[in-house]
Amino acid sequence: MALRTTKPSSHWPSVILAAGAAALALACAPAAAASRIKDLADVEGVRENLLIGYGLVVGLDGTGDRIRNTPFTRESLVSMLERMGVNIRSELLDTENIAAVMVTANLPAFATQGTRIDVSVSALGDAESLRGGVLLVTPLHGADGEVYAIAQGPVAVSGFVARGDAASLTRGVPTNGRIANGALVERELAFRLGEQQSVRLALRNADFTTARRVADAINAKLGSGAEVVDPGTVRIERPSAYPGDMVALIGAIEGLAVEPDHVAKVVIDEAAGVIVVGDDVRVSTVAIAQGPLTISVSETPQASQPSPFSERGDTVVLPRTALEAEDGEGRMKIVRGVRLAELVDGLNALGVSPRDMIAILQAIKASGALQADIEVM
Repeated sequence: MALRTTKPSSHWPSVILAAGAAALALACAPAAAASRIKDLADVEGVRENLLIGYGLVVGLDGTGDRIRNTPFTRESLVSMLERMGVNIRSELLDTENIAAVMVTANLPAFATQGTRIDVSVSALGDAESLRGGVLLVTPLHGADGEVYAIAQGPVAVSGFVARGDAASLTRGVPTNGRIANGALVERELAFRLGEQQSVRLALRNADFTTARRVADAINAKLGSGAEVVDPGTVRIERPSAYPGDMVALIGAIEGLAVEPDHVAKVVIDEAAGVIVVGDDVRVSTVAIAQGPLTISVSETPQASQPSPFSERGDTVVLPRTALEAEDGEGRMKIVRGVRLAELVDGLNALGVSPRDMIAILQAIKASGALQADIEVM
């Protein structure tokens, strides 16, 4: 077969130059992506508040508390009926259609009166399920003891329980439920952010470099006003010449892009066999040998009986134990100053299991060759 040559087109040099420029841009691109300040830090005073309350869920189909076994449910029911003019304190109650519950919610920042929030409902007694129940009016208290919201409504439960004469089936947690928009805010938290002359940003992951970069980005936007207090805090002073209030100032800076930094870390969950490795983790020169050792133990006891028609003798059980040990072929890998991700790829190529890899990483850390912190969950 004859080979045919073609004259290169005149546009190829420009294509090659464009490809080289693109490769150079990729090489010069930062390794970590930039994040907005609003995703890196929280504004002082702008936070949720936890609410809690005690209430009753009624209308259950025989899956509520056993009144005789849960005295707090009985006392709550009696007290509620007495407030409505019904006196049953001397009566013997035997119902399973009511359950005592704890109600929790998060009060959002700057929530005004009349705002509706979601609530979670959890059984407190021996109720089997809250499915089909309705939460009665329940005051929700803050840490100061004041009532900030009132909850009421039908409880939505995702779990269920099915029972038969000889078996039962449970899916999810039927004693936990949720009421969407189930609470009405009655009291506001007074916090005038717009009138503040200074505010602090609390970094979600404290780091000296990240705090410095956040302050530099704010000063580049405003000209001045931001300073690093500590690795987790950046204080912002509102410039006297700034035309807006503190709310407008925060809105102007929270979208600024900052490249966060962090400490090299390896997170290990030994129970689940999960390993999470940071991009900045490095490994010095080290040699790793890993050989699986399998030990099997089997028990086959035997019964020893006396001879037939013997006058004496007892039947005894004689232990019989078999031990086997299989030492797999060990392999050694020499690692010279690479990223941990490359080391993990090499260990995976050797067929190392995640649990063995956890032991190897801990051994590398103990030898001083792993430049990172190991956090075991």
